[in-house]
Amino acid sequence: MLKIAVVILNWNGEALLERYLPSVIEYSKGATVVVADNASTDDSISFVKKNHPEVVIIQNKENGGFAKGYNDALAHVDADIYCLLNSDVEVTPKWLEPIQKTFETHPEAAIIQPKILDLLKPNFFEYAGAAGGFIDQLGYPFCRGRIFQSLEEDKGQYNDIREIFWATGACMFIRKKVYDDLGGFDEDYFAHQEEVDLCWRAQNKGYKVLYVGTSEVFHLGGSTLSNMNPKKTYLNFRNSLFSITKNLPRKKALVLIFFRLLLDGLAALRFIFQGKGRHCIAVIRAHFSYYRQFGKMYHKREKANFIEKYYKTKSIVWSHYVYKINTFKNLVKD
Repeated sequence: MLKIAVVILNWNGEALLERYLPSVIEYSKGATVVVADNASTDDSISFVKKNHPEVVIIQNKENGGFAKGYNDALAHVDADIYCLLNSDVEVTPKWLEPIQKTFETHPEAAIIQPKILDLLKPNFFEYAGAAGGFIDQLGYPFCRGRIFQSLEEDKGQYNDIREIFWATGACMFIRKKVYDDLGGFDEDYFAHQEEVDLCWRAQNKGYKVLYVGTSEVFHLGGSTLSNMNPKKTYLNFRNSLFSITKNLPRKKALVLIFFRLLLDGLAALRFIFQGKGRHCIAVIRAHFSYYRQFGKMYHKREKANFIEKYYKTKSIVWSHYVYKINTFKNLVKD
């Protein structure tokens, strides 16, 4: 029986822990539940100690964001499988069983995510992960069940087990030995899209990323940064360029970076026309940050063989905004 540790990264999330931690404890029998605190200044730790003494607490010395926060905490967690779980996720009865069974029956599976549904609209998929993540040829991420802001209703269409490209950081299961082999998350990302990079690096090393639709959780979303926060725009645009630089063959990466910089410029102009000047500035800041760190990212490139076919569609932007495609089924012919 594989030993699972459910590790919740927390920063000033006392209210979220009070609301969602009980479901994790109740429905995670046999697993170790851990709260990894990123140097909170609220009463998160005292709340957990007082109300849930069975929960293991790890206190990081600083708030290093999602990436460093988990790297620091997981160094102190003993388990075969890590479950990285957001503090605003409500889990369901027997949510762990399909995941554990899949790891046991699919030895090639290194990373797994369950179905992610919207806590506020339970019949719909949630933005951060939905039914598994993919990217297009230009490196833009999307999900089964979620294309940009278009969310599908859950009608059982994704109650399957299948290979995906990336698993959401909102609820990601990963074998400890794989996490260690990859060196954990890239801490230069701070937050957002570090899970895409981790999964990409895993596949470059020959590991598989799976989605298990028979396990489901409900995610509130936007508790740290909402989808339309300029800081999130900055991190997403910059970190996406980081991942392309690190994870593709050199010639392909350089060509793609050139086109992405142009397309990002168009996105910045679109933000202006939408009256979202702060998002336009965020894109510009993302590019300058990327330029400063290009050499550093280039030297992080994996020594393993790069996967050549990494995408499911050529352009998610063109498909969605020009052809008005809103569902994975109409976008990708599996």
